[in-house]
Amino acid sequence: MEFMMKAIVMTATGGPEVLVLQEVPEPQPGPADVVIRAEAIPVLFPETKLRSGEFPLGVEPPLVFGFQAVGVVTEVGADVDPALLGRRVAVATMGFGAYAEYVSAPADSVTPIPDGLSSVDAAAVLMSGSVALPLLETAALTGTETVLIEAAATGIGSYLTQLAKEYGAARIIATAGGPAKIEQARKLGADEVIDHNNPDWPTHLRETLSGTTLDVVFDAIGGPTALDLLDTMTPLRGRMLSYGWLSGTPAQLSATDLITRGLTLTGCAGPTWLARVAEARPTTLTQAATGTLTPSIEAVLPLDQAAHAHQQIEARTPLGKYILQPNPTD
Repeated sequence: MEFMMKAIVMTATGGPEVLVLQEVPEPQPGPADVVIRAEAIPVLFPETKLRSGEFPLGVEPPLVFGFQAVGVVTEVGADVDPALLGRRVAVATMGFGAYAEYVSAPADSVTPIPDGLSSVDAAAVLMSGSVALPLLETAALTGTETVLIEAAATGIGSYLTQLAKEYGAARIIATAGGPAKIEQARKLGADEVIDHNNPDWPTHLRETLSGTTLDVVFDAIGGPTALDLLDTMTPLRGRMLSYGWLSGTPAQLSATDLITRGLTLTGCAGPTWLARVAEARPTTLTQAATGTLTPSIEAVLPLDQAAHAHQQIEARTPLGKYILQPNPTD
């Protein structure tokens, strides 16, 4: 007998309106999979790019959308340890299937949720926190250095800002877009904050530095401003970690730009990097459970509000994560 569930189906590539609540069959686990009853589903910024077609999805719609979910294991595949049944876990799908009451995912993506951490908090911190930790480890801060954290008020930047001093930053200069996000970056631990909505923000950065230099740049913006930052960086040991391009393009600079200044750029992307991010998930959840990391949540919404969450994220309005919360008992 086939059981049905509510899920958000991406009916086509396009605007948020392509995300539609529908009744679909509950997923069945493959031999190496688990199925969870979802309690909290994070709406992720990259998902908006996949839905719009800006990033290739790799699977043709219609499909149940979504990458991550937190919930209780209800079924396991033949090759999976049955001890997982009844455990509260986070899972990562193969690119679709998470915006739903029940979610199937590979068992090797399972991360147990520590006691004392709510499912909503776990969902909020999981992706961005798990990127921030390997970024900070890669930066290898010495305890005396000045860092620039771009887009510091939200997402990955917010967790970098929370943790940078613990990982060895002496001074945190941040960028954020607009008054509310500037205030948020300060609350999270930034010493100085510059409004990156101002196209001339690199000039304001130089004024803020007042003759000092940046040892590490966590580059989330990319685009042409990355080149403008190079002359603010410490020769011979300055390093830029490039992990995003909110501007629409990666950092627009050349090897010559780096070599002539004695600087390095590390691209934080690709399969090996993503494996490091996955490895950081247990530590991220432990830090959230112990209070080292504070999850940032904009709102908890019912499942049928997925399109609204995408609209708000694309408008760059939220300070925290939108979490979808299905209720399969209704």
